[in-house]
Amino acid sequence: MGQEPIFIKDLPLEALETWVQTIGERPFRARQIFRHLYHRVIRSWDECSDLSKAFRTQLEYGTRLHAVEVVATEDAADDTRKFVFRLRDGSLIESVLIPDPPRLTACVSSQVGCALGCRFCLTGTMGLTRHLATAEIVDQVVHMQQDAGPGRRITNIVFMGMGEPLANEEALLPALNILMDPTGFGFSHRRITVSTVGLVPQMARLGRETPVNLAVSLHAADDDTRNRLMPINRKYPLAVLMEACRAYPMPSRKRITFEYILLKDVNDRPEDARRLVRLLASVRSKVNLIPFNPHPNLPFERPSEERILAFQEILQNAHLTATIRQSRGADIRAACGQLAARMVSS
Repeated sequence: MGQEPIFIKDLPLEALETWVQTIGERPFRARQIFRHLYHRVIRSWDECSDLSKAFRTQLEYGTRLHAVEVVATEDAADDTRKFVFRLRDGSLIESVLIPDPPRLTACVSSQVGCALGCRFCLTGTMGLTRHLATAEIVDQVVHMQQDAGPGRRITNIVFMGMGEPLANEEALLPALNILMDPTGFGFSHRRITVSTVGLVPQMARLGRETPVNLAVSLHAADDDTRNRLMPINRKYPLAVLMEACRAYPMPSRKRITFEYILLKDVNDRPEDARRLVRLLASVRSKVNLIPFNPHPNLPFERPSEERILAFQEILQNAHLTATIRQSRGADIRAACGQLAARMVSS
């Protein structure tokens, strides 16, 4: 009985160099494979004409080229495209491709569902089925790039899809390695953002091992409110989280992004804004205000535009950089907090 084929996109370049040697090839073949996988984004080994037929046959039978399968897509009025991917075990995940010229952003998932149960997030109502493998993370980007076509390159990647990325750090970190490797995709660390609810030990490891951008899902500036919205706050309350943010290793020109979903009559009052100013006073930060994207299964409402702008003004008057995220893809439930792996029409 032969060995089980490997998922080729599980392997960063160094690991791939080791693997090709185990099948009798020289290490430079790994760099060729990387270029095919992530620069040319091939769909079949037959496209690799610079590899011998015998080597392509080894790859065909010794590897699994695809870790996810596109089973449906849906387009929003603003040209945002949502993808439903099926995994090898039949599980479904969703990812989103967001055009905002000149940027083209891939919003990537890291888990099937999520265990953290944030009350404003539809994904959290699913519970957690399992972590994604590295190949399943990377392959989302591959498929979205194939869909975009050779004339448009993905410019930015945000780990803000389904799941908590830092709860799946063992698969996330190799995926970041692959995405940034100049032999393949070659994304700059400045163009990749990992979002977290605030898993403090994992944040420290992320900062030590990779220079990508960090976004912290904050959503409240006091423990009582954050406890109600985000159960993780009981384990890592704001004092602990903010100390981790102050200690986070960053180049001098970088700042932590704090994401703050505005929920009507919950965390959108002037006193909430002033508490947020005090909380962030000693952190190099910027704030991304996200007006809530309503869903009938979630018990919250979007604040008025007047309330949103008033909240932003308080932050800006205190010299905090505060932007309002324009929701993209809300009409197809592809906006922030709306992903729930439901089947859609192709």
